[in-house]
Amino acid sequence: MPAFAHVVLEYQVAPAASSYKASFKVGHGCGAAPTRQIVVEIPAGVRGARPMPKPGWALEVQREKLAQPYTSHGRSITEDVVRITWTAKTPDDMLQSAHYDEFVLVATTPEQAGTVYWPVRQVCTEGRSDWAEIPKPGQELSDLKSPAAALEILPGGSAAGHNH
Repeated sequence: MPAFAHVVLEYQVAPAASSYKASFKVGHGCGAAPTRQIVVEIPAGVRGARPMPKPGWALEVQREKLAQPYTSHGRSITEDVVRITWTAKTPDDMLQSAHYDEFVLVATTPEQAGTVYWPVRQVCTEGRSDWAEIPKPGQELSDLKSPAAALEILPGGSAAGHNH
């Protein structure tokens, strides 16, 4: 499958510990079958994910208890978003294979520089594509058949600590 067919992030680089708008670009369905659901797994270290609603799509936000709570705005955060799901409400709302769309969320990037991977499951009326492969050391994203969306986290500057 050519690289443009993968679910990728519009902006693939962001500073550490900053607000980040993740736009997942979906360029096709599963063969001729339209996309009826997009499921985004939130990478470890990414905090406070909030999805952008889409007309015609139902939103589900799954939260889980954190192994390591953190403090935000003077409050202890003990659970956070781990998965966001957009599901088409009707067949007319589904993303047809001939069309393109974006699924958007905002979150705070991890405090440490490095690459984080966002596994995305694309469920169609027939079949599905799991864009979830993470490269092993020495392997390139381009070597993978179904790579997860990658985001490179750059070291934060002195002003990067708290952005909205």
